[in-house]
Amino acid sequence: MEKLQFLYQLKLIPSLLSEENWTDRENDIVARHFEALQKAEQEGTVILAGRTLNMDSDGFGIVIFEVDSEDEAQLFMETDPAVKEGIMTATLFPYRVALMRS
Repeated sequence: MEKLQFLYQLKLIPSLLSEENWTDRENDIVARHFEALQKAEQEGTVILAGRTLNMDSDGFGIVIFEVDSEDEAQLFMETDPAVKEGIMTATLFPYRVALMRS
């Protein structure tokens, strides 16, 4: 069966848009978030992950990935440490990469 592609958009919760509100807890969660995505990329699930560089309400991150089903996509997004720990909200979209630089 061909893998399905999805994208989830991440947004920081409003209180974390000010860097003075960040503590070791948030820094630890973001480190675990990055490590989980890095592992998923190495395993072939994550195609691309990144974020905008602005730290305001327009800023966001995206994760583009492949799994077998929408249920699996939902679970992958919900178990992202940043989402699970409540420092980022996430919205899932069915997605298809049309062009990608090799």
